[in-house]
Amino acid sequence: MSVPPCDGVESTYKTRDVESALDIYFYRPIGYAFARFFAAIGFTPSMVSLLGAAIGMTAGHLYFYPDLRLNMLGMLLHVLTNTLDNADGQLARLTNRGSLNGAIVDGVADYLVFTSVYLHLTLRYIAEGGSVAIWLLTIAAAASHAVQSMMIDHYRNAYMQFVAGKRSADANSSATVRQAYAAVPWRDFLRKCGLRNYLNYTRQQETLAPNLLKLRLATTAGAPEWLQSEYRSDCLPLVPWCNCLATNPRMFLLFALLLLGQPIWYLVVEVTLLNVLLGYVLLRHEVIFASLLRRLGGAGETRSEA
Repeated sequence: MSVPPCDGVESTYKTRDVESALDIYFYRPIGYAFARFFAAIGFTPSMVSLLGAAIGMTAGHLYFYPDLRLNMLGMLLHVLTNTLDNADGQLARLTNRGSLNGAIVDGVADYLVFTSVYLHLTLRYIAEGGSVAIWLLTIAAAASHAVQSMMIDHYRNAYMQFVAGKRSADANSSATVRQAYAAVPWRDFLRKCGLRNYLNYTRQQETLAPNLLKLRLATTAGAPEWLQSEYRSDCLPLVPWCNCLATNPRMFLLFALLLLGQPIWYLVVEVTLLNVLLGYVLLRHEVIFASLLRRLGGAGETRSEA
């Protein structure tokens, strides 16, 4: 398969505003090289997602051992996993192969990686003599991680829509996913289950950000010219806080605690500090979206999806 024309790495950004410095100067350039390589050999974005998941699950397993050399190998594999997680989206944008199914596979891959990390950190703690009650903290941390990641993706996709005029393959309303779910027969069991899970995912996003849903509904027929600049002006200051809940800071925190030999504290930070930050981000966005809706005349408040 021929490689698509090279328009530069920036052509594969979501949008520069939401990219962190580490993404721009490290992950995106390397991911772009991987994306072009995978395009040349005929890999699909989903295949890259699953390859990354396999490597990430291996990294999680290496965190089980109280051996710094193995932990550092796990860190290197974790960085490679994150690079491939960048590359799958870049490949989708490079080859124009973004899809709902690809978004579902990418989400499953992410879940598999962080499940492996949380599982092996917990088993390590118990193997070192810790109480099995740690499972309660693990479940709370995993649930917190899932909600935080879900909402950060939601806000990033909204920013791309209203500011950059882009629509990501994973920026789907529950109504869109519901239609796709209804159209798939149960004989296609795995796809049906994937769509069911993704439907729940989009519903949760809309439940936690109701004013964003109203804003999207109010602008279905088109957004006024002022909205792009107003949205950027209001929401851009929140992007760094959202990025604090993204993958890169989590990895820095986990790596630091592994080097200190106390990785279990990662779970504590997850359910405390990161949840407080999520609450702040949720509240601030909802206030902003309510203000934008008032400027639109409240049109979004009287509409709902069928």
